[in-house]
Amino acid sequence: PDAAIRQCCRSAYRACRIDAMSRVLTRRLPLPKLSRFSWLMGLYAENHSRLQRLFEPADLVCGSYVSRIGDGLDLQVDILERHAYTVELRMSYGLVDPQTGLHDPSANLRLYRDTRQVEATHCYAGRRWQDVIGMFPPPERILDHRLRMNTFLGKWLQYLAEQGHGVATLQTVPQTGIGKEIDPSFESAA
Repeated sequence: PDAAIRQCCRSAYRACRIDAMSRVLTRRLPLPKLSRFSWLMGLYAENHSRLQRLFEPADLVCGSYVSRIGDGLDLQVDILERHAYTVELRMSYGLVDPQTGLHDPSANLRLYRDTRQVEATHCYAGRRWQDVIGMFPPPERILDHRLRMNTFLGKWLQYLAEQGHGVATLQTVPQTGIGKEIDPSFESAA
């Protein structure tokens, strides 16, 4: 095949070297390797942008909210605590696991406003973390579990956006006593 390519090339106005060009084109530069921790931090940042586009939780006051899109699966968003630089929230459907009584799926999230990251601290999708990784897991298993939780969160947020959930579908639920505002002056004094 190389001889045929060279012959085609010679028939042009001037001779060219396909071999040298193909070697240049096939040379690959090594990509920087990401550690699992770097990958996790990237997931946190990606989840922050998805969650902010979806519900803008950094601007919500403590309390319960529900997002209804007419499919019968209402999404509940509870803003649990607001601190100077973080917001603690929980997202869940109205579905309850009959064996445990927990909302399924659900995720407890910590939004870092200063670094623009969202961390899934707990996820419940059929099983609790103790059932998945054990009571005293090694650090590698904890990191793997955090990667899985935050990957799940990213996919869930993407799914919610595709279904039509968003700021326009979010409604305030009457006060249930959920959440508390933390006075920033109190935190700085401590």
